[in-house]
Amino acid sequence: MKLGARTFDFDRQVAVMAIINRTPDSFHDRGRTFALDKAVDAALAAVAEGADWLDIGGVPFGPDGPQVSPEEEIDRVAPLITAVRAATDAVISVDTHRGVVARHALAAGADVVNDTSGVSDPALAAAVAEAGAGLVVTHSISGPRVRHPRPTYDDVTAEVISFLRARVACALDAGVAADKIIIDPGHDLNKNTLHSLTITRRLSELAALGHPLLVALSNKDFIGETLDRPQHDRLPGSLAAAVFCILQGARIVRVHEVRATVDAVRMTEAMLGWRDPVHLRHNM
Repeated sequence: MKLGARTFDFDRQVAVMAIINRTPDSFHDRGRTFALDKAVDAALAAVAEGADWLDIGGVPFGPDGPQVSPEEEIDRVAPLITAVRAATDAVISVDTHRGVVARHALAAGADVVNDTSGVSDPALAAAVAEAGAGLVVTHSISGPRVRHPRPTYDDVTAEVISFLRARVACALDAGVAADKIIIDPGHDLNKNTLHSLTITRRLSELAALGHPLLVALSNKDFIGETLDRPQHDRLPGSLAAAVFCILQGARIVRVHEVRATVDAVRMTEAMLGWRDPVHLRHNM
């Protein structure tokens, strides 16, 4: 798959996507990269640590917190994308569910739109199609900043698969190229811990849909509840989940802690025979 200046062989390669949130109330970093200069520094540091991809967002998914207007979202993400695009050829995606924001982000230099609402805005798919950009289609029920308590499913994996098939079809009908579409089951998005664990266990069924599979697991509540760990003590669980998902077919992992994840991913690739060691010295 070619995204921007980079090409990925997802038969033998896993991309590490670094999370860069320009929000004052983000899920994990709580505003640490809200200032533009801090966000640029964090993005370039992630690339230096081995990130292949930078996911830039201006609105948290969670329901708690103030609404963000499209204009404010654009003001948050577009200057950051412009600054980072000038400094790296890493893939840049914008995490948005709004077509107008997607259009500005793509004009600023983004290569991909990462839509956690499952392409709920037809203008978003149109903007992606016109730009020839990539699109991440994610499963969620309510979308960002909307409370959806106690979600229920008869068969969460089957329902996620059905949703993704339908939303991918909508993206294709809008003109998005089939070889530019990525899918994401949306761990913890309108799902409880048991739902997220079930999706993880049956991830190979989603990989069988035929589009590259992204997983956003890093420090999420299903890991914290499973291990009884607070948010900033979930790295080992996040790494274990990432490796398990790679073995089930995931090819893009969206993460906060880049260096540790890059090591886990590259080691997994080597053990699968996809990557040669950097050095051969021991007993040689």
